[in-house]
Amino acid sequence: MTDADPLARFGEVPLFNLTSSDLTDGQPLAAAQYGAGSGGDDRSPALSWSGFPAKTASFALTAYDPDAPTGSGFWHWAVFNIPVSVTALAAGAGSPRSPLLPAEATTLPNETRQSNFIGAGPPEGTGVHRYQFIVHAVDVAHLRIDPESTPAVLGFNLHFHTLARAVLTGTGEFDPQRR
Repeated sequence: MTDADPLARFGEVPLFNLTSSDLTDGQPLAAAQYGAGSGGDDRSPALSWSGFPAKTASFALTAYDPDAPTGSGFWHWAVFNIPVSVTALAAGAGSPRSPLLPAEATTLPNETRQSNFIGAGPPEGTGVHRYQFIVHAVDVAHLRIDPESTPAVLGFNLHFHTLARAVLTGTGEFDPQRR
């Protein structure tokens, strides 16, 4: 795990609050948030946010592992065009075609090319990974991004449209007992 703030390169924006009944900031992920191949359920955690700027027009949500041994991290989930009226997502909202996501929201394919949340699966020998759940307060109601784009394309657009962000980080590491 590196000590550098992976969000620093995007410049400073105000922070707002992100909480979860399934995840405590800086603590290990629950078994449910691990991938099926790592003994988990691929279940996205419940998330709730508040304190975002009044000019927020929509939200985007990303789940990212900056410590994956890829050279570019690993995107677990990326959703955008979440209406500003939605300030919470229930556990499991990241399931394929989940009715728990608002109809206006668009989920991009993750690193495994699936349009849903994929749980943690840190490889053996790679140490502790950080899993960053980030809600971005966006200055437009609709980002116009091809739904087959990568989460990196969303990140590029968010660089120019983020008013503020909220971050909740869980940790995880390889555990042969879970497999």
